[in-house]
Amino acid sequence: MLKAMGTPPTMLCVHAHPDDEALFTGGVQAHYGDRGVRQVLITCTNGNLGIDPEGRFFTDEGHDAPSVVALRAEELAASCAILGIDRAVQLGYHDSGMAGWETNKAPDAFVNQDIAEVADRIAAVIADEKPHVVVTYAADGYYGHPDHIATHHATMEAVRRSKGVQKVYFIALAKTALAGFIELARGAGMALPEWLNRELVVGIDDELVGTIIDCSDAADRKQRALAAHRSQHDNQDLVAMPSDLFTAVFGTESYVRGLTTTNAPFLETDFFTGVEL
Repeated sequence: MLKAMGTPPTMLCVHAHPDDEALFTGGVQAHYGDRGVRQVLITCTNGNLGIDPEGRFFTDEGHDAPSVVALRAEELAASCAILGIDRAVQLGYHDSGMAGWETNKAPDAFVNQDIAEVADRIAAVIADEKPHVVVTYAADGYYGHPDHIATHHATMEAVRRSKGVQKVYFIALAKTALAGFIELARGAGMALPEWLNRELVVGIDDELVGTIIDCSDAADRKQRALAAHRSQHDNQDLVAMPSDLFTAVFGTESYVRGLTTTNAPFLETDFFTGVEL
């Protein structure tokens, strides 16, 4: 158990969309929550381009965006309850869609908002919660998603303006791990999510991944959190995976350390190595 005399050990994850928290950091959030670390989540967009309750895509006539927003907020709340997240903040910006979509040009799309304003809102949460560790995407947005990239820039600007953040981690996937998962998934007849099927994720060189967290103890909750986002059909094959296989694939999460004020070594198995509480 991590303990502190004053401020409790705190971790902030900053994500772009409802369901990103379950997909990318669900393991570490549940794992560290079990160890007494306060879990705070910021979700930048409301996911309004998702599938509506009638099964319509945003390109379909009659697509009900307000219902999508309400549904995805409910799903996010359910996921947070499963993962043990103590505070969830929704900034409410509109989803920009994948790179190259016409929706990227919408004036209210997240990608077209003032990064300084977004950073102000994230910095306000940092000032309130005083996280020791912040987790978000790298500058490439993990797979080039415009909202992920905007989230990275806003988060890093907020960290630069703030005091007390000792480490920042970026979600990463080693090339060998990516290749192994794709081979396994295709061999099992799984339908890959669009960002994998279109080979948008290329992974990073294995030697650049300096932080690997064993969160196998929380793999079942990560899978249930993904299931809570029931409207996100491209995650359903992950939800349907046998639990032992899911744990084998998603029982660890890997990261690149983007910033540190500590003397922690490059290779880590714990976000809080070297952190002063």
